[in-house]
Amino acid sequence: MGVSFSVPKTKPIHWQTPSQRTLTSTAPIELEEHLFHPSKVVRWLEYWVTPALTSTHHFRDMLSLAQAVFSFVKPLSCPGAGLRPFLWHCIANGLLLPILTYGADLLTPNYTVLRGMNSLWHRVQRWTTNNVFSTPTSILSRLACLPPIISYWRYRRRLAALRIACAPRNANQPQPDSLSPFPPSPPSRPRTHPSPL
Repeated sequence: MGVSFSVPKTKPIHWQTPSQRTLTSTAPIELEEHLFHPSKVVRWLEYWVTPALTSTHHFRDMLSLAQAVFSFVKPLSCPGAGLRPFLWHCIANGLLLPILTYGADLLTPNYTVLRGMNSLWHRVQRWTTNNVFSTPTSILSRLACLPPIISYWRYRRRLAALRIACAPRNANQPQPDSLSPFPPSPPSRPRTHPSPL
């Protein structure tokens, strides 16, 4: 059959067991006489990524950002002055909810972070409805007409799955490789719509 492969290439291709892998280097990198130490987390496309690919750091950052925005927006609801309650609802739904759920389509938070997000979201719902802290959290989402954070989380994940499942086959298709055993797919015919004129 004549199939062969290079053993040294297995290391860059990640064909190793965890016991065969070398430890990640923590040595600093020097560029133009400046030392750069490796970071525990990396920010990529507004997502915080750790080497273990956990989402805790990302959602803690989003939670602290939402708490800061809420503390900035909350004084706008002073009794007798400020914004009307309808606008509080718009602020909660259009500003705070997207910050809290940023990354919901790709990542899943752990229980501790989700509990903190629920706590903040209950405070936002109380602020929107002008309810006191003794109001049961089970009815807050109905009173505020704002979805519970967990059900909204599931909704966002389902939307992302639908977006991927319903995407055209030729969207984001890699370029054909000359060594690929599969023939390239035929280009799709452009859709033509009748002109309104």
